[in-house]
Order: sequence, then structure tokens, then C-alpha cells
Amino acid sequence: MMEPVATDDSSSTGSTGRTTPSAGGAKPRTPARRARRVRMTGAERREQLLDIGRTLFAEKGFEGTSVEEIAAKAGVSKPVVYEHFGGKEGLYAVVVDREMRSLLDMVTSALTAGHPRELLEQAAFALLDYIETYTDGFRILVRDSPVAQSTGTFASLISDIATQVEDILGLEFKARGFDPKLAPLYAQALVGMVALTGQWWLDVRKPKKAEVAAHLVNLSWHGLENLEARPRLIGHRKN
Repeated sequence: MMEPVATDDSSSTGSTGRTTPSAGGAKPRTPARRARRVRMTGAERREQLLDIGRTLFAEKGFEGTSVEEIAAKAGVSKPVVYEHFGGKEGLYAVVVDREMRSLLDMVTSALTAGHPRELLEQAAFALLDYIETYTDGFRILVRDSPVAQSTGTFASLISDIATQVEDILGLEFKARGFDPKLAPLYAQALVGMVALTGQWWLDVRKPKKAEVAAHLVNLSWHGLENLEARPRLIGHRKN
């Protein structure tokens, strides 16, 4: 007894009673179209390009990053990058500006205590927190910026943060009988010390953050506590 011959779905009658075209007859039924991908808005695309650029600039630096690579990772053509930022330089400048504002905001908002030593702790923690949380951003900031129109360099960032500390030191200097006009010098020295130590800690990550902050404050506070009103040089060189 012969077995029944299997038939293809395209030539059989379905359970609904509708007959579909046979293989040798009319054109097969067109598959249902896939749902269209939702296109990004201009603002969403801009944020995507900034995120990609931030990662690449941190990893490869400005010179090592190309518009082609940025566009490829975003899944767009090069003109889209130019449309939003005018080129790689414009994208880089926006990334640097955002990182500088983020770090400055973190430092400013952290300085809430009344006691000067605790303020130094808060400043140290703010910078170390930024390095730990926004590692890519810090790597970008510590690189020498090759873009003339970028909104800042690491040196100018240190200067901006030191301005936040300057007023605190000025009040302490005045209370202790020191010249408050020297507060900017000491503020630059203290913030620079923390920033450069943070740059070193970024790679080694030892000891733990709290211990790094404690040692930084130890050096800073006891140095300030034992300041000479008129510091002198003990070597032969006087100028």
C-alpha cells in the first residue's frame, strides 16, 4: 500500500479553508515586513556620538582617533559626525568641556564641612571619586589637549579647582596671622599634589581610596599646621 505523498504548505488548503498559491503557479506570498527600526532623534544621536568619542579619546587619544572610526561605531556615515560637531575637533572640545564641568561640580558640591581639615578630606575624596567613577573622562583630561579651541587643559582644570580651595585657605591664613595673598599659591600646590597623586593611583589602584585620601590630608594638614610665617631657605642659593 502506497503512503500518501506529503504536500507543501504553499499548495495545500489551510485550516481556514483558504487555498495558497502552488509552487508552480502564481508568485509566492510576500513575507510580512519587519517592523521599522526607530530612528534616533538628533539629541539622541548627539549623545551617542559623544559617548563613543569619549571612549575612543580615552583609549587612543585625540590623534589616534578618526572620524571614520567614530562613525563606524555609531553605525552612521561620516557626514553625520560633521553635521553634529563640525568634525573631530568639535566633538573632542565638547567631551573635554563636559568632563571639566563634571569634575568641578563634584569638587564644589563636596566642600560642605566647616572644619578646614575635613574640607581637605572632602576635596581629596571628590577628586579620587571622579577618577574612580569617570576613569575615561580623567584620562582625557590629563592628556595634553592638541585642540586650540578646546575649553580647557589639565593645568587650567587644576587652577579652577584650586580657586575653590583658595578661599578656605585664605580664611585660615588670616586667622593664623599669615599673609592671605599667598593662599592662591598654596591652593595650587595642594590641589596639584592631589591631582598628580590621583593620576598615579589611576593605574596602580593601591592602596585603597580612603587610605590614599588619608595620606594626602596627613601631608597637607600637618604641613599647613606647621607653616612658618616667613619661610626661609637653608641652602646657599637665594634667587
